[in-house]
Amino acid sequence: MKVWTVVNQKGGVGKTTSTISIAGSLSAQGYKVLLLDLDPHASLTYYLGFDAENLTSSLYDVFCQTPSEPFDIKQALQATKIKNVGLLPSHIALSTLDKRFGTAPGKGLVIKKALEQLGSQFDIAIIDCPPVLGVLMVNGLVAANAIVVPTQTEYLALRGLDRMLQTLEQLKPTLQDEVLTLVVATLFDRRVNACLASYTKMRDNYKAHMWRGYIPVDTKFRDASQQGLPINMIVKDSRGAFAYDKLTNELLKYAA
Repeated sequence: MKVWTVVNQKGGVGKTTSTISIAGSLSAQGYKVLLLDLDPHASLTYYLGFDAENLTSSLYDVFCQTPSEPFDIKQALQATKIKNVGLLPSHIALSTLDKRFGTAPGKGLVIKKALEQLGSQFDIAIIDCPPVLGVLMVNGLVAANAIVVPTQTEYLALRGLDRMLQTLEQLKPTLQDEVLTLVVATLFDRRVNACLASYTKMRDNYKAHMWRGYIPVDTKFRDASQQGLPINMIVKDSRGAFAYDKLTNELLKYAA
């Protein structure tokens, strides 16, 4: 099973939208996909129709297991409305992990080891990370074969992107060999000069990691969110669905 991690240290850049949209594209191509919601805000979990407050098991249980009381990750696995797509949900208690574990050895490998329990049940796992550098983000990055960094095409998001890439450089010794890092421009509107300027700057400054396409502003993303489904299951020929299909195929080319 390959692992793709969606991450940025700035919120509101399209991480959850990217996670669900890539999953939808993979599902349409026949892949079995596992989604992991590592964000304590549980946006992905709620998007897919689950109440994170009332689930009996979540990824929090994976982190809290002990050698004497192991946790079977399959207990937390939820089936979704999307064909061949499962979810390991979030819980607000995940926000306590940094205080609880601090720099305890081995806590950065919890997710990587847990995914091994699922063997060949899924082809690709996609991890939606929180926008905060800590135990959860480190777990998502260490497990990754590919790292997707959605970045809104606006000035403040570019500052966040620079910080995120510096973080990846610092963590490089702990990451998998030859991990792919792909910066993805999101919420792009070619009619807006500020978007055009930001996109041009992204391509000039981060060309080594920059995906050649972009994710456009598309009102169909809102419709998809309301129905708890990927955009390609709402309007298959929409601009947003087409863009995420292109991105998914790029990832499959290098990281599958």
